[in-house]
Amino acid sequence: MLRVVNRVFLGLVGLVLLVLGGSVLAVGLGAPAPSWWIHDSRHDVLLSDAERNRWRDDGWWWPVVIAVLAVLLLLLLWWLVSVLRRHRLAEVLVDTGDGEGALLRGRALEDALTEEAAQIDGVGRARAHLRGRRSAPEARVRLALEPHVDPGAALHDLTTGALTHARTAAGLASLPAEVRLRGVKHGAERVS
Repeated sequence: MLRVVNRVFLGLVGLVLLVLGGSVLAVGLGAPAPSWWIHDSRHDVLLSDAERNRWRDDGWWWPVVIAVLAVLLLLLLWWLVSVLRRHRLAEVLVDTGDGEGALLRGRALEDALTEEAAQIDGVGRARAHLRGRRSAPEARVRLALEPHVDPGAALHDLTTGALTHARTAAGLASLPAEVRLRGVKHGAERVS
């Protein structure tokens, strides 16, 4: 859901900036100003002397404007970093036992974990993602269970099977996991 909100928000902000920037460029190059344009001609300035000096006698105005803009800038930078941050672990540091280490692609460990989890009896679909740091990864596993499966048994099979094998294969001391279980939805069929 958050991904959809981010994409819609980015699209709307981009569209507004494109319309405003394009109209400023067009008016600056001599095109007639649109009906919603706030100035009369291309020689008008954004803030006139009267508009800039209007609040000069009030000592609180400009510090408040600068503070609000600074907070807005920090919020936008925080949002940008959260959107651009990688949510998946690119590599896992494997302890080889010789004081060195090896790097295992995170996608390879995810695929192995997904494949083994999908082979558990009664699991319709499985998906695994790795997060965290490369020296201390965390797994997120989603399982779609068939209606006849006991969720406790499927969770036990996952933790003693796929998660344990992934942890020992990567030489990790621990592999914490968040497991989400849901039932597979079957479409209605007509019986004649």
